Amino acid sequence: MTTYNDCLKIEAVFENIHSRKSVRQFTSDEVPADMIERMLKAAMAAPSALNQQPWRFIVVTGRANLDNLSEGLPYAKMLKHAPLAVVVCGETTWRGGQENPFWYQDCSAATQNLLLSAEALGLGAVWTAVYPDKDRVEWVTKTLEIPDGVLPLCVVPIGYPACEIHPRDKWNPENIHYVKW
Repeated sequence: MTTYNDCLKIEAVFENIHSRKSVRQFTSDEVPADMIERMLKAAMAAPSALNQQPWRFIVVTGRANLDNLSEGLPYAKMLKHAPLAVVVCGETTWRGGQENPFWYQDCSAATQNLLLSAEALGLGAVWTAVYPDKDRVEWVTKTLEIPDGVLPLCVVPIGYPACEIHPRDKWNPENIHYVKW
């Protein structure tokens, strides 16, 4: 039996999902450490193939660090205004040493949780792609001294939105097929 409180929780989840938007303009206000930790805990709550949890996160702060990171990322210039970025990386091998073909899917799920948790906390964020673009991967790997066996999937600038952004309605029934294509 679904209770009233259950219904409120369900609606809150759907409201958060449908409210999420890509924020590219931020205030200079710093994001508190406890909020960063909450977002990272949410990211790590994502599902992963065989529960391997290949995700690794680099929290980038400091104006010089963010500005430097943005130099090699043509679609992440908003880093120059964000107070924080989380770089989502993945270990590319299973714990047994074999190639993990699912690392980027697992890290994508973690990234979505990161984005949704930022939204829930009243922050703005945007997914900027790194992998599989070779130049971007090399730049982020070199700049952040990422070790062998780990690849950066994306950079997520995060901060307080500088202006009001409205989510896009992406519902399109033409993209749905039942039983067969």
